Amino acid sequence: MHVVIVGCGRVGSELAGSLERMNHTVSVIDMEPRAFQRWGDLFAGEKIVGRGYDRDALAAAGIERAGALAAVTSGDNSNILAARIARENYEIERVVARIKDPRRAEIYQRLGISTVAMISWTTDQVLRRLLPSEEQPHEWLDPSGNACLLDFPIPTVWAGKKLAPLSEPGLFWLVGITRLGKAQVSTPSAIGQEGDILHFFADVSALDALRERLRQGDH
Repeated sequence: MHVVIVGCGRVGSELAGSLERMNHTVSVIDMEPRAFQRWGDLFAGEKIVGRGYDRDALAAAGIERAGALAAVTSGDNSNILAARIARENYEIERVVARIKDPRRAEIYQRLGISTVAMISWTTDQVLRRLLPSEEQPHEWLDPSGNACLLDFPIPTVWAGKKLAPLSEPGLFWLVGITRLGKAQVSTPSAIGQEGDILHFFADVSALDALRERLRQGDH
């Protein structure tokens, strides 16, 4: 797949390198020519000097043949503009924008533009490590706001029990377990252990029912 990256800072350059190692073709757009010097001769993709929302720069980056675009500059407005142009003008489905303001990120998520709100993500990750026994926000919310991924420390009532009853088809599903620092995909025969972190995929409207199931056990 051909991927266009807008922004060649630390995030953009690392992302481009990772994509190339995965055998994707990559074009990178940045306003500052010196930004490309961080690679030396290690990057084989196209390097375009320009603005990520400029039609000529996008054309030079191969936007017409791109399967995805990531806008990861340091400016929220530039990233959103580039993402919207890619989505609305070039009909690229896989578009991600880096957004610093978590409130704006939620708005654009609901407009169908995937966003990475660095402040919110970092805050959530720190909270999960500082307060592992406390209920934390969902890890991921889909753009429509209907489904989410979220984690729960295993309640004492489930330790030593089969975890299959924690899944309710159509409402919530136990998809994984982190045990002793190692994540694994959940199976119907999985038995809970003290210290487990349970990973769920759930309908947002069913979160109260999931929390009640966790509190009460399978009785």
